[in-house]
Amino acid sequence: MGTGGGMAEPFGPEGLPLEQARDRILAALQPLGGSETLSLAGCLGRVSAAPVLAKEAVPGFRASLMDGYAIAGEAIPAPGSRWTLVGVSAPGAPHGGRLGPGQAIRILTGAPVPEGSGKVLPQELVELSSDGLLVLVRDSGPNPWIRQPNEEAAPGQLLLGAGQRLGPADLGRLASCGVAAIAVTRRPRLGLLISGDELLPPALPRGPGQIWESNGTLLEALLQRLGYPVAIQRVVADQPDLLRQALLELAQGCDVVISTGGVSVGDKDWIRPLVAELGSVSFWKLHLKPGRPFAWGQLADKPFFGLPGNPVAAAITALQLLWPALQQLEGGQVQLLPRLRVRLEAPLRRGGGRPELARAALVIGPQGELLARVSGSQASSRIGSLQGADLLLEIPAELDSPEAGQELWAQLLRLPIF
Repeated sequence: MGTGGGMAEPFGPEGLPLEQARDRILAALQPLGGSETLSLAGCLGRVSAAPVLAKEAVPGFRASLMDGYAIAGEAIPAPGSRWTLVGVSAPGAPHGGRLGPGQAIRILTGAPVPEGSGKVLPQELVELSSDGLLVLVRDSGPNPWIRQPNEEAAPGQLLLGAGQRLGPADLGRLASCGVAAIAVTRRPRLGLLISGDELLPPALPRGPGQIWESNGTLLEALLQRLGYPVAIQRVVADQPDLLRQALLELAQGCDVVISTGGVSVGDKDWIRPLVAELGSVSFWKLHLKPGRPFAWGQLADKPFFGLPGNPVAAAITALQLLWPALQQLEGGQVQLLPRLRVRLEAPLRRGGGRPELARAALVIGPQGELLARVSGSQASSRIGSLQGADLLLEIPAELDSPEAGQELWAQLLRLPIF
């Protein structure tokens, strides 16, 4: 970040390219440090603070993968082979004895396989004779249908590394290995400032020139979806003294200060000069559509992100720049949105000059090809362009009016499930 007070000049008339802006931000940030121990129920989406090792083998015993019969020995039996049934093994109620030659037991899926048995016969391969013997009526094949004692984990095996984002599969595996709680890194505490004289809470009647405030709802929901709830939100009129007080309060109570609006060059854009007064501004202009008025710096030694005032631009720049920074502060590996190649379903008319992240739906063409469908206005003030969006189409600055079938890179707006 910039040093001392004052405001940095934008990087040329167009601003800083997105990738350079992201690199500069990430290079300036270090993990917050610190950890807390939570039960697995509270760990979804958090970052592991330390490695987790298996204390025991899991499942810890040989278990049947089938409902069927465990037979003595390990050899592959021939059709017509017979065994005497001597017991039953069920989950939680194992057969206590050892199988001797010519013996078998009824066994259920997940039940312990007794000593002396090296093979389970699925029940559809056998029949019971009139004299009560088990008879193999079809070829059993080489598969023993037995789960080994350390199939899930061996004692001392690494279950989870430090700095790993925890998904449902991670938590399920930890639970299966007897782990009930783990240490996770400290999540950054976020403060959000929305500025504007024209803003009105939803449901109140509007006066002349007023609009219902939506950026707070949009950004809080987006950050919550990404795993970073907003701790404090303030909506403040465009008055320097009130904004200065709000910025200082957020910096004192939070790890990261985020604003939306007030970072451009309008007569009432006070946020950027106030941040420069109270800290520093490293850069404040992006070569990107939407999202040109974006500021990054420090406020009372806390990272500051000045998002644009238009809601779509605020959401897009939050995804591109704020989200990676929060991952880094939390101590996890920074993961950007996955990218894929798609083709435009229909021509797209746009003005060139800046690279653009256009909102689009992902559809499947008649030949199974991946297509991007752009519908309606792409104005940065129109939140409707985010509804149903699966993709952010990466349109290069030099591409004025791409035609149908044009192949482009796109960022996939889908989070991993497991």
